[in-house]
Amino acid sequence: MLRAYGDGNIFGEPYGDGLVRVVFLHGWARRGQDFAVCARELAALGVSSVALDLPGFGSSPPPTVAGGARHYAGLVAPVLAQISAEPVVLVGHSYGGTIATVLAADDPHLVSGLVLTGAPVLRPSATSRSRAPWRFRLTRSLHARGMISAQRMEAARQRYGSNDYRHASGLMRDVLVASVNESYEDELARVRVPVVMVWGELDRDVPEIIATQALALVAAPHGFRSVKGVGHLLPTEAPHELLASTLELL
Repeated sequence: MLRAYGDGNIFGEPYGDGLVRVVFLHGWARRGQDFAVCARELAALGVSSVALDLPGFGSSPPPTVAGGARHYAGLVAPVLAQISAEPVVLVGHSYGGTIATVLAADDPHLVSGLVLTGAPVLRPSATSRSRAPWRFRLTRSLHARGMISAQRMEAARQRYGSNDYRHASGLMRDVLVASVNESYEDELARVRVPVVMVWGELDRDVPEIIATQALALVAAPHGFRSVKGVGHLLPTEAPHELLASTLELL
């Protein structure tokens, strides 16, 4: 059963009884339910956890202002303090992994360890990123000069934008734009808790090279696991691999 946390505007599903030792943070356009298999297995082993629906996803309403993972970390920090009297292991997938990284760096008293999967904690280099199609860049430039209507600009976004961008609107689109323009080298260097990276070998959204580069920046790299035959949605495609990595830190 979902429970309200914080000021009643962030919802999550608790699993198990007793002191919460693990908190799950899901990816963009996903929800806490992605971690249900892993959370139930932990509960069967006597480990309690909470899978949050981040603001704007699942049952949680959007934030009042737009911001990236750093802003979201500020929203989640008081929830962690409410959920458990002890530091917790944060398990973060994709966007949830970037939030978890910021929390471990900025609020170390709340976090005992990190398990990250498919988390875009580093931006790809300029040479490795594919540029937006020239037609979109031209349309964007003309729109900025007032030569193209908002309707035509939106049509271009729908045609050329990423799947996440096309399906986001209003404030959540602003959140997405803020998030994809962030990189977390500074936070990674300040993480002092053990970090495990468990990655889908076939992850095309956030390739394994991002994980290995990020792990080299943290003070306490605990390990890296590549899961063969699995893509970006590892929490649902290979939940037992995620469970094994979480148990390493418990």
